[in-house]
Amino acid sequence: MAMRRFGLLTLLAIAAGACESDPPTGGGPPDGEGIRLETVATGLASPVLLTSPSGDSRLFVVEQPGRIRIIEHGALRAQPFLDITGRVGSGGERGLLGLAFRPDYATTGEFIVNYTDTSGDTRVERFRVTTDPDVADPGSGELVLAVDQPFSNHNGGLVLFGPDGMLYIGLGDGGSGGDPQGHGQNHGTLLGSILRIDVAGEPYAVPPDNPLVGVAGARPEIWATGLRNPWRFSFDRTGGHLYIADVGQNQHEEVNVADAATGGLNYGWNIMEATHCFSSSACDRDGLTLPVLEYGHGEGCSITGGHVYRGNAVPGIAGHYFYSDYCSGWIRSFRYANGMAADRTDWGLDAGQVLSFGEDAAGEVYVLTAAGVVYRLAPAQ
Repeated sequence: MAMRRFGLLTLLAIAAGACESDPPTGGGPPDGEGIRLETVATGLASPVLLTSPSGDSRLFVVEQPGRIRIIEHGALRAQPFLDITGRVGSGGERGLLGLAFRPDYATTGEFIVNYTDTSGDTRVERFRVTTDPDVADPGSGELVLAVDQPFSNHNGGLVLFGPDGMLYIGLGDGGSGGDPQGHGQNHGTLLGSILRIDVAGEPYAVPPDNPLVGVAGARPEIWATGLRNPWRFSFDRTGGHLYIADVGQNQHEEVNVADAATGGLNYGWNIMEATHCFSSSACDRDGLTLPVLEYGHGEGCSITGGHVYRGNAVPGIAGHYFYSDYCSGWIRSFRYANGMAADRTDWGLDAGQVLSFGEDAAGEVYVLTAAGVVYRLAPAQ
């Protein structure tokens, strides 16, 4: 059961490339503004991330088998920006899973990727662009962090620079089902956590204000614990919050929201699954941070977290956090207000199997599907 969800993800959707005509148009929030899914590109192989360097109009799309592709002026470039397929063990929940451009990418040309290698273990590496801005140097890879993975699933895989310039790394609990090795509540392992490190040096430094620095037996890289598989998380670029969509076990999916500057939070896994005790009818919730939103498996099977919309194309949805479910394909959103998920909206859209969301340099939000399609949120016509 634990592998069924994101593992379906890719059987490998590398058959990708199905073009979807007539993208769906949905309803709208209380103010009446609707949205539609505007097709940006097709023909991608299991696109699991879309991002852009600061101030850059190009879209960089991560393909799970081990390539990074560029979309520019509405066209998908044939030549990959980076191709490391020979180093990547891809399939199920493994593969090239994350990409983050350094905030000073325009001057350093450095970016970070997260992938599972051919042995199935996590590698976070630093690469550099060549003198051609559309081509990276595959030989420039330098190891930042390696993490052994005991099972094939729950790899997390996202790397993301926060508003503080630090690199945040999402790692699942190591896999199997139910966290059999107890990683979620173990400060002595990096698994089941979001890490926070400084990659300004090589390979990295631990920020001195990380919450577990100086704690005996704890890994000082840890920023947050108690996570099962934070497949996608994001920072609201103006709202000052971190949103974590944590994939559930058998019954509940969840979204957690916290102040971006607050470390040391424990999101409860595997004591709890969302707001419910996991392995018994009663459990100690003391010290745990509960999600602001959850839904049961009558509505889906595996949450796909997205972004808070801060673009200009659809002003009426500013401040809405968008998310989906891999099995159900709906697009939903909420605004975080007073510690709660307000203005919860189902947009009446069916995007198919949503692998991930993306955000460009201008704050526009994208939806990536197993059919190899990239959509952009656009005003309803």
